[in-house]
Amino acid sequence: MQQIAANEPSPERFAHPAILYFVATRPPFLSATLVACLLGFASAVHGGLALQLPAALVTLLLALLVHAAVNVLNDYYDALNGTDAANTQRLFPFTGGSRFIQNGVLTALQTARFGYALLAIAISGGLWLAWHAGTGLLLIGGTGLLLGWAYSATPLKLNSRGLGEFCVLAGFLGVVVGADYVQRHAFAAQPWIIGLPYALLVTNLLYINQFPDRVADASAGKRHWVVRLPIQAAARIYLILVLFALLWLAGSVMNGWVPVLALLSAVPLLLSFRAAVILQRHAGEPLALLPAIQLTIAAMLAHGILLSLLLMWKHP
Repeated sequence: MQQIAANEPSPERFAHPAILYFVATRPPFLSATLVACLLGFASAVHGGLALQLPAALVTLLLALLVHAAVNVLNDYYDALNGTDAANTQRLFPFTGGSRFIQNGVLTALQTARFGYALLAIAISGGLWLAWHAGTGLLLIGGTGLLLGWAYSATPLKLNSRGLGEFCVLAGFLGVVVGADYVQRHAFAAQPWIIGLPYALLVTNLLYINQFPDRVADASAGKRHWVVRLPIQAAARIYLILVLFALLWLAGSVMNGWVPVLALLSAVPLLLSFRAAVILQRHAGEPLALLPAIQLTIAAMLAHGILLSLLLMWKHP
């Protein structure tokens, strides 16, 4: 077992198993799913629907369970391929996994059982919710589950094949669409339009987190784009994703798809542009990327929350 850093989990820190397993899900990162659900609910409200709170709470709970399961299973499969054990440049808690397996808090087998148990509960609940909300939810939920599992699980290992960004983009856009669907009981274009900028910003969080892990990922055979491309070229993709999110939001306003006030939700993207500058200057210096990662998280959450509030306020 590696030496445990001061801020990383260790067995003696968890007096109760419930707390241990809760922390193993990496709860701070679940906020990304919370905000995606809020955007979906806001899309439905903006479309003239009254929010069905019980259905919204069930939707949120199941989405969080899926995200938690994906986090835990990602830890398990990264332990199998050795990338987390080899990661000496990690920026915990943002990169390098939860460290639960590497620091002896949970075994790999316990981690796998926990992850698949969460997934089974989420599937059971999702089937019940689809029975009440409509069978279209099966398509959204099934696709999200497949992408979340295949992101790191063998034999697909989509992130290792350069498809991780697509998984995150499609997965979080699907959360927005699914949350809207449960309220609307039908598919609509609105949540796709509203959710795309947020999904791009979440994708950028995955993307920038791969820079500190680049050496370890390469040694473990994970061939995502940060590994494949020259590091400066890889850094430019972050800026491209931010620009696309901004242009999509502006285009949505120009076409009348969202109210003009939605442009206010572009203000947090200034944080992303600052992060892009830091990344371009320090792409090969993991410790120097911590502020950029924090700015990326702040921009992502602030945009999603602000847009949700604006859409709920400006509705028919």
